Amino acid sequence: MHREPDFLQNLRSELSNGRVWLDRAIVLAYAVLAGLLVVGFTLLSDWTFGHFEVLFHRFSWAVLLWTPAITVGVVWATRRFFPGAGGSGIPHVIAALDPHLPAAERSRFVSLPLSIAKIGLSSLGLLAGLSIGREGPSVQVAAGVMQHAQRWLRPGSGITAHALLVAGGAAGIAAAFNAPLAGVVFAIEELSRKLESRSSGLIITAIVLAGLVAVSTFGNVTYFGVIKVPHLGWDALAPGLVVALVCGGLGGLFARLMTASLTGSSPDRISRWRSRHPYRFAAAGGLVIAIIGLVTGGATFGAGSHAVHDMLEGDFNAPAFYVTLKLVATWLTAWCGVPGGIFAPSLSIGAGIGHNVAAVFGGDITPALIAMGMAGFLAAVTQAPLTSFIIVMEMVDGHAMVLSLMSAAMLASLVSRMLCRPLYETLAEHMVRLVTAQPTDAPKPSAEHPTSAPATNRSTAA
Repeated sequence: MHREPDFLQNLRSELSNGRVWLDRAIVLAYAVLAGLLVVGFTLLSDWTFGHFEVLFHRFSWAVLLWTPAITVGVVWATRRFFPGAGGSGIPHVIAALDPHLPAAERSRFVSLPLSIAKIGLSSLGLLAGLSIGREGPSVQVAAGVMQHAQRWLRPGSGITAHALLVAGGAAGIAAAFNAPLAGVVFAIEELSRKLESRSSGLIITAIVLAGLVAVSTFGNVTYFGVIKVPHLGWDALAPGLVVALVCGGLGGLFARLMTASLTGSSPDRISRWRSRHPYRFAAAGGLVIAIIGLVTGGATFGAGSHAVHDMLEGDFNAPAFYVTLKLVATWLTAWCGVPGGIFAPSLSIGAGIGHNVAAVFGGDITPALIAMGMAGFLAAVTQAPLTSFIIVMEMVDGHAMVLSLMSAAMLASLVSRMLCRPLYETLAEHMVRLVTAQPTDAPKPSAEHPTSAPATNRSTAA
């Protein structure tokens, strides 16, 4: 027979083991540190992109030199000193969680030095006006901080490296979006697929703490502001369905393009030239991104939050093909190997899709279609519909669109799955395959021999 829990006995048992509480305090202290580091990253990113905007508005044509020059510098520093800091950062955390990866190789993907490097290099990318976001990098930053806690924990603490990485990665999302619930769902949906029962409470507490650090700093607001939506009736069904289907198809094709480019599975002439001359490719890519930004009046520069605000306010003056140009700018930025994420650019692309569909159908439901586009395109690219839906839901004033956002995210993700494999998972598998295939006595990667070891490939594989 099962005995009922003895409350007093369990309480005495919990309070009697001081070392257990010390281990928990260490983890929670690192969670606060991770949140503070992400907050600092946010402030630095806003500061650097603000300086780029000042330059662009004063001397717009200067970006034709400024953007390529900084792009080359960032790619050089990444490949030369911090190959594990390249790309989004989310595939790096997933790769570090892979059971086939030797524990000794985990620091290739997440570590405290990589976290610091990621912050600096991603901020420089925003100083160049490149189409990147800070949300994906925040995942790698926070995971690197949380993993560092393991050196202070006793061997029998029961808090595994896996649990710390999941808590850190999810804390990064929670702090970056001011959305602790999104962090918890991201931990389950994208990073771990499940939470370890022994440490699930501690993981969730760490995620919430990191999120509270961001909320206490910036207030209860989101990166893209608050979306006020009108009442939705049956007249919103057709345009909403179009938004979801277009987001699913375009997001799936975008993810497929990113996978082919970043894993080297597309042996075209441009890919071969990029492999031989990575810095020339970075210069050319930076120049194209600068030209696209000039054509769109600056709308495609940076993460895209300013463009979303303009769409919601009805002041968006960029060309009708903003969606295509923003997609190309984001793809080229990632292909160059610059550290930076695609979460925020994906949200802005999705907002553009919703804005375009609203222009075709008319009516007064533009904010609602923009919100559905954001959730749908992000869900299609990441194939993480629950996380995408919750992130956008946090931006909506009230809960009038819960079912609409959920439906758009689920349908777009379903369409995307028919076109491509999950982007982050595929990139992570590619990274692990490169590491495990490398001989133990293989030389370390260097700038002189960029293809002699997989670490250099990893710098552009996310």
